[in-house]
Amino acid sequence: MPRFTLWLVLMILRSKLCTPVAILVLLGVANLANAEAPIEEVVVVASSSIQARLGDTGSSSVLFAEEIQSIGATHINETLARVPGVWISRGSGQEHLSAIRSAVYTGAGACGEFSFLENGIPLRPAGFCNINNLFEANTEQASAIEVWRGPASAVLGGNALHGAINVVTPVPEGLGISVEGGPYDFYRTQVWGGAERGEHKVGASFVSTSSNGYRDDTGYEQQKLHVAHVTEVAGWQMRNSITATNLDQDTGGFVRGFEAYDDGDLRDTNPNPEAYREAWSFRASSQLTKDAWVLKPYLRRSQMRFLQHFLPGQPLEENEQTSGGLIAERTYEFDSVDFVAGTHVEYMTGALREFQAEPTTGSAFLVATRPSGLHYDYDVDSWMAAAYYNLTKSLSERSRLVHSLRLEHLEYDYDNNHLVGNTRDDGTNCGFGGCLYTRPASRDDSFTNVGVRFGFETDFEDDVLYGTISTGFRPPQATELYRLRGGQVVADLDSEELSSVEIGYKTPFIQVAMFYEQTRNLILRDSDAFNISNGKTDSFGIEVEGVIELGKHTLSAATTFARHQYAFDRMADGRETIEDGNEIDTAPRWLGNIRWRTDVSEKLSSEFELSIVGEHYVNAANTAEYDGHHVLNWRGQYQVSENLVTYVRLVNVLDERYADRADFAFGSYRYFPAMPRQLYLGLRYDLQ
Repeated sequence: MPRFTLWLVLMILRSKLCTPVAILVLLGVANLANAEAPIEEVVVVASSSIQARLGDTGSSSVLFAEEIQSIGATHINETLARVPGVWISRGSGQEHLSAIRSAVYTGAGACGEFSFLENGIPLRPAGFCNINNLFEANTEQASAIEVWRGPASAVLGGNALHGAINVVTPVPEGLGISVEGGPYDFYRTQVWGGAERGEHKVGASFVSTSSNGYRDDTGYEQQKLHVAHVTEVAGWQMRNSITATNLDQDTGGFVRGFEAYDDGDLRDTNPNPEAYREAWSFRASSQLTKDAWVLKPYLRRSQMRFLQHFLPGQPLEENEQTSGGLIAERTYEFDSVDFVAGTHVEYMTGALREFQAEPTTGSAFLVATRPSGLHYDYDVDSWMAAAYYNLTKSLSERSRLVHSLRLEHLEYDYDNNHLVGNTRDDGTNCGFGGCLYTRPASRDDSFTNVGVRFGFETDFEDDVLYGTISTGFRPPQATELYRLRGGQVVADLDSEELSSVEIGYKTPFIQVAMFYEQTRNLILRDSDAFNISNGKTDSFGIEVEGVIELGKHTLSAATTFARHQYAFDRMADGRETIEDGNEIDTAPRWLGNIRWRTDVSEKLSSEFELSIVGEHYVNAANTAEYDGHHVLNWRGQYQVSENLVTYVRLVNVLDERYADRADFAFGSYRYFPAMPRQLYLGLRYDLQ
């Protein structure tokens, strides 16, 4: 895409006029309705889906557009709370931390534990992930959100260590608009439209959200735009997509003190009113299918700057990346074997800069070791190449064997643009043994990994019994290798590896999965603030997802019981003692979501939802706990006419005081207090 077009899209997103501009754009698209003969629908969902690659061998859940719309989430954690084994821990504004069949991980490279995709293409390049990556996806207007639980590296590659989330984008039809409002000056406008002309189908969707925030100085504005174009060229079915997002938010810091989230004087305060995050992303991709071939070329660009308010001295981080690649697949069908072979190549150029404007305050140690000035300034290029295959062998009419393998190679070319070592930016030494910030010399690193899956499926009429043995991997992220601390000259890290055994049973009404997983080469920061990769964890659990229909009533549930434990001894950063057998912090044993929907009439529906997060430790030493919480929500919808729907949501019906996130660090409890009771009202007009 020309640079001017990219600039124009981003300027529209950043503009206060973004909503009316988007409406005018969609009205223009709708004017194509005087088309000639409409073309056939050529959107191949399978090419955008990771569910199709998984088959019945493994655990997955899919939320479709109708359910996503009915949830009306103001944050992605409200949507994915319905998936067993998944907890998206809500941060300030649109920030979040993720857990899929795992603990909620933090740290520079924690985002590498999971793969986040759009139409089967990763949102970020290998090695340059974003821990808040889901705010770069238009989940509000998705046609589907797929969640794959358990290692997916054999199919999806690095970072799919614990699982993957894939957002499938729509090709809207007709013309529609949705407006809604809620507490703390929450406003959201959505518009969408599409039309056909000749051999072309075009659709666009746009959402703009703003809020002043429940806590002091925690407001945000966010815009997301998606444009899709479908056509056929020389026998190739083609779908082109453009996604652009923009986020501008004031960020809230932790409130401190035991159960501070229950303190009426503290819960709506913000100790860091100066904190902020600004981020934008742009992605363009195509999907071309013909006979047995699928080709996916793509381009990506993103920039982000945010004040690291959680660190003494509050340095400002700025990072950016430009990347592109190609996924190519071919399907072969034999008498009893389906075989898919593919390759994935990708190139990225990125940069990171960290600068502290003001002197650090506090103890003599902090003042001496965390100087103001430039901490890091580096560029990093990366190449990734992978070859993979998926094989399904039919043993009988009811039984199949499944096998997947992926070989992946990742190379980093790191250039340090600053002084080498852990000095101040003027070259002078810090006291207390040196500055905290350490810059390694320019270097190259490479990682080669293999992911494997073996499984079986057996049908019993409408039911499926399956079992699988699989492995996952994730290479170290660039920040873990090149943004060092504590005088560490080189981070000699290995790729994290995970081995999993799973057995499950699926019926049209219930799905049950039991799993056991071992992680090796867990990357963590030790008591010397060195990045190391010799940690180990063990996990086991059971996940249940089911639905029962009783006349006008539908009962649904997604529940998980799991234990995630450390399997090593170590003094960790923050002087915490990790002991073999300790439970991993921020890893609730119980997660649950229970829903009761009633279709009162053809026009009126009601749904109660109980969301459960169990008690859990909030530090690695297992000396501090959070009691968990139960939150009741209600949603109602009334079909006023064929085209008009009005809806209402009452979130946190019982006005429960709880924490979206709980932690224990620097000698005290700290929390992100959750919002009190909230009422949202909205209208949706859809002209087909």
